Amino acid sequence: MANQVLGLAEAVAQRRPCTVTSKQVVWRAPWGRAPQALNLFPLWALSPESDPIEAPWPDLWIAAGRATLPLSMGVRRWSAGKTFVVQLQDPRWPTHLFDLVIPPEHDELTGPNVFPIVGSPNRITPERLAEAESEFHDRIAPLPSPRVAVLVGGKSKAHDLTPQRARDLASEIATAVEGARGSVLVTFSRRTPEDAQRFMAGRLGRLPGWVWDGEGPNPYHAFLAAADLVLVTEDSTNMAAEAAAAGKPVLVMHLDGDSPKHRRLHDSLRKRLAARPFRGALERWSYPPLRETERAAGEVVRRMGPAR
Repeated sequence: MANQVLGLAEAVAQRRPCTVTSKQVVWRAPWGRAPQALNLFPLWALSPESDPIEAPWPDLWIAAGRATLPLSMGVRRWSAGKTFVVQLQDPRWPTHLFDLVIPPEHDELTGPNVFPIVGSPNRITPERLAEAESEFHDRIAPLPSPRVAVLVGGKSKAHDLTPQRARDLASEIATAVEGARGSVLVTFSRRTPEDAQRFMAGRLGRLPGWVWDGEGPNPYHAFLAAADLVLVTEDSTNMAAEAAAAGKPVLVMHLDGDSPKHRRLHDSLRKRLAARPFRGALERWSYPPLRETERAAGEVVRRMGPAR
């Protein structure tokens, strides 16, 4: 969620020079688990561990996540309407409580102040990718092409990466990469089950490439920059959107379970020529990179009106 907020804020700053300040909030017990509609005094309910939320109020407030909702509503009131409030994702509260809501298109949220985008905002820019590729050049450049980035999610409400599915995926990926005489760039998420990660790392670690173990600087952006194509598990909205923002062919790997929302996302990516299902073969094609974060930033600036 922090990357979504920062990605949009940085994109806005490219259009309207400003200072971007990041805040993370932590609630006192029991407000972190209680329904946020009951949090009537959010400034009082903030934990001392939270970043301070206080005047002077900003011209623009961008927030994401259930925990931020009382503060997003509050800042409109505390600033006497001078702060333009943007809420990312579907807040599941009435949208008129915010100046602009930017949800993923696949949530099917509509309204006069709703601006849906494909996937989610992100921090993928040509400059960031080039910088990351340069940082990890010595480790990645010698690897044979095609270089295949493998972005592995895992367990969610709708999907699961079981040990058997992990074994099957690792075998399919290895067979395809070996057949193409390529290499892999593998990274896992916090949601990847330990046994699934162990099975996949063990099998894919035999191939030319790099299976990142979570130690040291994160090469995620370098993987996206250097990849000829990207394999991503179907559970992750962010990783699919980020791969599409990098303009790389995206092959979506099926997991156990199903989600109509994720199917709608993948349908949107297919219509934009960004993604195809992974069926055991490596495919390469080209398309214009998905620039949804920049499109959302343009809408924020447009709705804010002239600089104050």
